[in-house]
Amino acid sequence: MVNNLRVVIAAAGSATRMGSKINKQYMLLKGKPVLTYALDAFEDFEMVDEIVVVANPAEIDYCEQEIVKKYGYRKVSGVIAGGRQRQDSVWAGLQYLGEDTDLVAVHDGARPLFSYKILRELITAAREWGAAVPGINAKDTLKSVDRDGFIRQTLDRSTVMAIQTPQIFKYTELVSAYRLAQEEDFRATDDAGIFETYIGRVKVVAGEDSNLKITTPADLKIAEALLRDN
Repeated sequence: MVNNLRVVIAAAGSATRMGSKINKQYMLLKGKPVLTYALDAFEDFEMVDEIVVVANPAEIDYCEQEIVKKYGYRKVSGVIAGGRQRQDSVWAGLQYLGEDTDLVAVHDGARPLFSYKILRELITAAREWGAAVPGINAKDTLKSVDRDGFIRQTLDRSTVMAIQTPQIFKYTELVSAYRLAQEEDFRATDDAGIFETYIGRVKVVAGEDSNLKITTPADLKIAEALLRDN
């Protein structure tokens, strides 16, 4: 029986909200590129035997030389070109992996601070349910608004969660879902959205507040503070 975890890291995003010419996954966080934190974690995790990084086509050489080669990542089997949207990039990564893949983790390259604890819990849940994602409960009051900025309704906060990555799936099932999404040109904002549309339920496990995604300069400062505290 195959028993592996392979990883698709989506690292083709831009730094629009960062106000920088350097894409966020290559910005320095305590002296190291943001992307290296996720790569370090997966590289050192015993169940992972392969990682594919999906990068902006213009940044493939940079990623290969300044990230993979410079930091000596043995499990990175390839840096490949991403697509127009994140979903296209993940699909390219899934197709790159072999059919002997058991579980696949899809992770945002700009999310550097997930823990091994959450990774193990996601693996356990994905084995049982086929798909598992980390989520955190909303702390603020949440409201649905219309396009003009007026409130439509107040949402029940107990049933709303902010979903993070890594998201872990049975590989064959996620590939089947993605293939159907491609055929129907269905778009979702994350991989769980595709899985739940075409395959079935997705289990949510407790996420971590520290598992933030770097999207603004303030996020980078928060991540630096979290690293200082650990």
